[in-house]
Formats: sequence, structure tokens, C-alpha cells
Amino acid sequence: MGDLVIVTGGASGIGAAVAALLRARGCRVVVFDLAPDQPGFAGWLRVDVSDEAAVEAALAKVEDGLGPVFGLVNAAGVLGKIHAPQRLQMSDWDREIAVDLRGTYLTCRAAGARMAARGAGVIVNIASIAGMTSGPLHGYGPAKAAVISLTTTLAGEWGPRGVRVNAVSPGFTRTEALEKGIEAGVLDPGTLSRPSALRRLVEPGEIAAAVAFLLGPEASGITGVNLPVDAGYLVGVTWQPYGGLRGG
Repeated sequence: MGDLVIVTGGASGIGAAVAALLRARGCRVVVFDLAPDQPGFAGWLRVDVSDEAAVEAALAKVEDGLGPVFGLVNAAGVLGKIHAPQRLQMSDWDREIAVDLRGTYLTCRAAGARMAARGAGVIVNIASIAGMTSGPLHGYGPAKAAVISLTTTLAGEWGPRGVRVNAVSPGFTRTEALEKGIEAGVLDPGTLSRPSALRRLVEPGEIAAAVAFLLGPEASGITGVNLPVDAGYLVGVTWQPYGGLRGG
């Protein structure tokens, strides 16, 4: 695996798990996040990924100070409001699209263009099974569907110049945000896990392991894929009209 990796949204949730695993495996990790600095990383920049100028300045600062970026993991995001369209404020919709889609594109563009000019690099975008299915997430779901599409177009754009671009689509993952939803009574862990073939939620470390694989040399022939890491939710949920999964 390459040396210098940027992880957006690395202060919490899936991003934090990715950043910690990559650091443990010997990578120099730079985090882009709006949260306060955490010790132990090669760099920590407070960056709003939806701000074009801020993203470009941050990438330039990293490469000027630490050298060429080998890897980029786009984990920065905001969760979707679970509202009917007529109740979903456009300010919330705009923010979800701005961070989850625009932010992914801007960081891909800033880092990927540099990688392509050098002829090497890897990008992993964190999408979601919400972008592969239907649900009451009228900003977040379409944004993540677009991230999956963006991943394939950038893989085609930069593949001839040695840059791989892939996505990981987590299922219901036991992050701090999900736990808060469960504690608030908005989400029910049994309802979330019951349709999954493995009958459980996903752990953040499992997403991190998939990201590390796609960044590493074992995945050198893989680009343009969207890898669901969902404990079998996608294969299990379609069994519900037939009475649900058997056994277990």
C-alpha cells in the first residue's frame, strides 16, 4: 500500500475507523474534517469538502508539505433526514447533496488530477446501500447513487493513466450516529438487522478492512466497482415478501 493517504471525514464513524486502520498499517494519514484535531496523524486540516477553494488549497498544502498523495478515501458525509418530500427542507436537501456528492467530486477532482498526472493513485469513495435501494432518504439516497455513478465515470477517465477508483457501500453500520438513532427510538436494531443474511449490523472496522483492501496491491486489478459491505442486507431483504430468510 502507498505511503500518504487522505481520509475525509476521519474524525468519527466509518472515516475514523478507516483512518485508524490505515495508520496502524503504516500509512501516513492526513485527515480532512471540520472537527478539532486528534493526535497521531501525519496531518489534520479543517476542510469543508463542499468548498472548492478550500479543497484545492488543502490538497496543495498536503502535497507541498508531505509529498505526493497516493490514496484518497472519501468518507465525509451528512446523514439524510427521514422526511416526506413535502416536509424535507430544501436547506437540508442542499446540504446533503453538497457534502455527500459535491464534496466527493471536489476531493476526487483535486486529488485524482494530481494522481493522473503522476500516473499512479487509488481513490475509494464511501457510498451506501441507500444509493442502491429505495428508502425515505430523498437527498442522501440520490446523492449516494450519484457517488456510485461518479466512481465508475472517474474509473474510466483516469484508468488509462494508472489511477484506480472504487466505491464501498456500507449497510447499516454500528456508528455513533446509528447508535444515537437507536437510543432516540428512531431506529430499531432488530428491524435493521433481521433482513440481513448474516442477521446483524455491520461494524465500522469491517468497512475499513474493505477500504484497505481496495487501496492495497491485492486489488491492483480492480477499478470501477461498488463493493457492498452490508452483512447480506441486499440479498436478504428481497426474501421478506416470502416470509423472510429461513433458519438461523
